[in-house]
Amino acid sequence: MMCCAYGAEKAVKESIVSEGWRLAFSRPGFVTAKHDEARTPPKGIFIRTSSASLGQARGTDGASLIQTLRGLLDERYPAEFRFDQLHLWPKDRAPIGRFDFEPEIDEVSRAIAEEIYAKIGADWIRSDAANRVAQPGEKILDIVLLEPSHWFIGTHEAETWPTRWPGGIQPIDLAEEPVSRAYYKAAEAIQWSGFEMQRGDLAVEIGSAPGGACGRLLELGMDVIGIDPAEMDPRIAEHPRFRHIVARADDLPRREFRGAKWMLVDSSVTPNQTLATVANIVTNRNSNFRGLLITLKLGDYDAAERIESWRRKVESWGATDIQIRQLARNRCEVCFAVRLPGRRSS
Repeated sequence: MMCCAYGAEKAVKESIVSEGWRLAFSRPGFVTAKHDEARTPPKGIFIRTSSASLGQARGTDGASLIQTLRGLLDERYPAEFRFDQLHLWPKDRAPIGRFDFEPEIDEVSRAIAEEIYAKIGADWIRSDAANRVAQPGEKILDIVLLEPSHWFIGTHEAETWPTRWPGGIQPIDLAEEPVSRAYYKAAEAIQWSGFEMQRGDLAVEIGSAPGGACGRLLELGMDVIGIDPAEMDPRIAEHPRFRHIVARADDLPRREFRGAKWMLVDSSVTPNQTLATVANIVTNRNSNFRGLLITLKLGDYDAAERIESWRRKVESWGATDIQIRQLARNRCEVCFAVRLPGRRSS
């Protein structure tokens, strides 16, 4: 069973059929599939979470649903077995951004998770509460709420950061609202990428206004250059480690990027325009970028078929590693995390 962004189901299905998966039940934001052989759950660019299914539960009250859950676990596992974590989340109910929808563990999901933990935690769960961030190698009991009265139940083992987060959504607890939602996209991209960003590193963001992503970079202690013709939020513009270049990246001399290790790009232009701009910067002989986080706008999910051609363009820059994912906070777009070897000017 797989969760994805609302609307990305076709892209998920097309990515797994060639591996022998047969499609089964699906709803917007949720896809299930079967395989004739024993396989680990599929992974892919548009698959936010994937679990081996244990079954489903329907009911009009919590007690009957939890009883069904108990029955499924009793049938499958010996009495001494314990899951390390319980993760419970709702499938996306709308496209991200529509009616201000954002994927999250909402109040209803939190209440149901607490009720389940109170009833079965002592018998089945090692963690001290539901929806904790898992550690690598931990076994997780997954419950996806199609509706509060309809649960799909599965399990997976934590590996990468997204598989450790409940619902594949990075938990962030902030004292105040960030400048923009780009903050959340940047935070997730940085963690998922595994980039070794350090305090004092120089990072550049192309398409920086009003400054959400820059805010995250500054929190991490980096020096930041924001490139955008539009104005920055005063909270960012007045920061002592921030410099705003009021221009388009294509118009800048390459010396403006000297010494920068990291680049974030999230511009409202076509993917080909974005990649052409980045290529002109990072293929310069004086470039010393080590990592790029590039958001490419799809427009619609039919454009997913062009991702492989975009990957080949990025490979031509001398990339040593490329990861591609539709982040939990991405709308109809994907993030490329690109490692470069870094070059020193002579």
